[in-house]
Amino acid sequence: MARSRTTRPRSLVRRAQAVPEDPGLPGVTPATREETFPVALASVLLGFVSFLVCFGRGYLLLYGDAVAHLAIARRILDSRNPGLAQLGGVWLPLPHLLMLPFIGNMQWWQNGLAGAWPSLACYILGVIGLYRLARRMLTPAWAFAATAFYALNPNLLYLATTAMTEPLFLAELIWLTLLTLECVAAVRAAVTHPERAGAVARRLVGIGLLTLGAVYTRYDGWILGAAIWCVLAWQLGRAPAVLRRVAPAFGLYTLLAVAGPVSWLAYNQHFFHDPLDFMRGPYSAAAIDKRTTPPGAHHYRGWHNPAWALLFYTRTAQVDAAFWETGFVLMAGALAGLVLLVRQGVARAALLLWVPLPFYVYSVAYGSVPIFIPQLYPHSYYNARYGMEMLPALALFGAFALAGLAVWLTPRQPLAAKLLQPVALLVVALNTVGMMYTVPLVLKEGMVNSTTRMAFETAIAHELESFPQGVPILMYNSEHVGALQQAGIPLHQTLNEGDYTTWKPALDAPAQHAAYVIAIAGDPVSQAVAAHPEGLTELAVLCTTGQPCARVYQSNVFVPSPPAR
Repeated sequence: MARSRTTRPRSLVRRAQAVPEDPGLPGVTPATREETFPVALASVLLGFVSFLVCFGRGYLLLYGDAVAHLAIARRILDSRNPGLAQLGGVWLPLPHLLMLPFIGNMQWWQNGLAGAWPSLACYILGVIGLYRLARRMLTPAWAFAATAFYALNPNLLYLATTAMTEPLFLAELIWLTLLTLECVAAVRAAVTHPERAGAVARRLVGIGLLTLGAVYTRYDGWILGAAIWCVLAWQLGRAPAVLRRVAPAFGLYTLLAVAGPVSWLAYNQHFFHDPLDFMRGPYSAAAIDKRTTPPGAHHYRGWHNPAWALLFYTRTAQVDAAFWETGFVLMAGALAGLVLLVRQGVARAALLLWVPLPFYVYSVAYGSVPIFIPQLYPHSYYNARYGMEMLPALALFGAFALAGLAVWLTPRQPLAAKLLQPVALLVVALNTVGMMYTVPLVLKEGMVNSTTRMAFETAIAHELESFPQGVPILMYNSEHVGALQQAGIPLHQTLNEGDYTTWKPALDAPAQHAAYVIAIAGDPVSQAVAAHPEGLTELAVLCTTGQPCARVYQSNVFVPSPPAR
């Protein structure tokens, strides 16, 4: 036996001794590659099974936002003015840039596969990261339970097959928390072992790059990046000798952390002449809320009311994560784990997983971001997916509370302590089955809200398919670009708001610039047709329940430009 202990692989010895851990539960050590591999393989299998189910049932394009994300990525390559100027000024650019290798394929744009591949990869990375993070706080058995709860969440499995941004940001949130925790431990180790300052420098650069990615993914990332910088600056400030050794790396990290917000403000200023266009422009959350709120109507619950906002967001997070009313127990367990972690002083950097909570409470209360779920008035579906940002915290801190309970029970009720983890795994499995049986909330929201939109866009697509191939079409693309997607019409074939040189002239004289015009009630094209109807013949009027009517026109005077020589 002594011989087997002394011949343990040196790589594992070095890994275990590289960074001393905070004292915590017995058996808590960083995960090895061999330990992580089965988790990674399981996540790949889960992701592709979910993909096959969702793709086979046509779920990939239920969300209008998913269709819009795909269209933004597509127009970077396929428009009259291709390039980064087509990124727009509200949604952040990284999700669309990740789709670029796939979006050029017309079929993958039409069926949503161009957005599914990056999301599946992010789901897998998120599962791996959560297990590695959990192993910094928990024994292998409890780390597996926390990871299983996260990986088997039906809402996450569905989102991992779409072009939505949640899988990407969740992966960034988890890995940033993990790297920050490791960096804090490395700083403490470097105080007594100066040669380990290199580990601190490497992690600072990695955190900086990942922070830049998070800032370019969602606005939650801006607050997360600021919180991480404060944590690391505080930690290094308490170790001035280490700070002197890693000053260049910390400077680079700070530069990367600041570069994201500053560059996005500059982008908005350059292309939209307002650095805060994403906050107060025509496509901002505030503008959308103003357009969709009827005159004289009361604002949604939570408007300028942080208490209601907290209630709506935490209830949404519960329903996103747990079946039926068990979300209350889950939230209570996660809060108990939070208190236990703070009291024990173990891996406090993991508190970063709670950053989405204050961000979304503020967004609901003061950022014109309503959340509606069927469990609360007005019993509707809107932005329910935002609760998914709390899933890593609920999974990890809930497991931490149970692991602490098992330690407490061991000397008192040994059998109960041994059975606690298998019972927890059984509850995870039952939770997944229960959520799938009743249709998970995020998927249900997509189904409910897509019914009239998809029918409307399908009707327009049928008209588009009847047009001669290659003729210019005047159409506003910010609302129902899904019709062009369904019909397989290249975006450069349309005159739209992203074409800076042709859009305004086309609105001033629609019949002279386009062979066909699609005017949807209330959009700029319908206003242009009302102001300049000359030379247009109405071909069809398309109306569906819950959507504005679309009118299809043919130009009587359009003369195609001669082909360039």
